[in-house]
Amino acid sequence: MVNAIYGKKIGSTQVFSSSGAAIYVTAIEAEPCMVVQVKQEATDGYKALKVGFGSIKENKATKPAKGVFSKNSLQVKRYVKELRVDEFDKEYKPGDLIDLQVFNIGDKVKITGIARGKGFAGVIKRYNFHRGPVSHGSHSIRKTGAVGMCATPSKVHKGKKMPGRMGGKRVTNPATEIIDIIVDQNLILVKGSVPGSSGNIVMLKKA
Repeated sequence: MVNAIYGKKIGSTQVFSSSGAAIYVTAIEAEPCMVVQVKQEATDGYKALKVGFGSIKENKATKPAKGVFSKNSLQVKRYVKELRVDEFDKEYKPGDLIDLQVFNIGDKVKITGIARGKGFAGVIKRYNFHRGPVSHGSHSIRKTGAVGMCATPSKVHKGKKMPGRMGGKRVTNPATEIIDIIVDQNLILVKGSVPGSSGNIVMLKKA
């Protein structure tokens, strides 16, 4: 069953519940996704829908992108993504639309996106390490500390927590509640934060 859709993170705001409590929400613009190709297990090895969304001028699209859409005489879209499914709930064909009707208010959804990049960071910021002593001439206040070995196997093991690039990775919020759906504006309001900056593309899927 196709129970997912792609959207663009717009920003955050707050709404009020029936009891008057303020709820922090993130707004996601999820316009209808147009089916471009139906992938089957027999031919592609897995079941999925290749979908397109987002407007783009015809002269701005690349030739490969135009070829994908012109094969079925479809309007060119800015983004092309895939929605993996276990089983199709109905027969899909190129040109069909997947809209916000796959969700209801109160549903729990998994939201996947690229987190904000935070640049090169040390182990204190990146992994919440404790700092070293600051008195008596210490030179290891914010340093990583020992990472290798003097004897066998005389190397640094893979996966060691060390300074490096922080953020900028694909992350998923496991269970986010849908607070409201504004159909005429293609907006979904979800409780709490969403990965990435405003303008980032995210995927919503029923948890």
